[in-house]
Amino acid sequence: MRFGIKNRRVLTFAATMGLLAVSAPLFAHHGTASFDTKKQLTMKATITEWYWANPHCLLKFDVKDAKGSIVHWTAETSNPPDMVNRGWSIHSLKPGDQVSVTIEPVKNGAPLGRVLWVEFPDGHKLSSTLIPAKP
Repeated sequence: MRFGIKNRRVLTFAATMGLLAVSAPLFAHHGTASFDTKKQLTMKATITEWYWANPHCLLKFDVKDAKGSIVHWTAETSNPPDMVNRGWSIHSLKPGDQVSVTIEPVKNGAPLGRVLWVEFPDGHKLSSTLIPAKP
């Protein structure tokens, strides 16, 4: 089957649009629409799990609310290679560690968010974003 120049252009255009349509959801996944990027919460936390896996590492921790009840939080970070480049490792946190966690919470008020940084009792901080940890 032979295609003329016009038909090849149409096929190339259609293939390009198809690839863009398929890739759009992948880019949307990495958006920040669910996070309140204008708000930061810093909480004294007890680590319950540091989940080191693709596509995002997850930090699970417990925080006491104003009434003294335990609230179970989950916050995401980037992927393991990004986290290694920022000084983190699979051994950075372990269950029972007492830390301060600063996150951008989700907009709907659920105990979910994105980790900005973690501060350890000795004062050192690990940042999980390109935003440097505040001193």
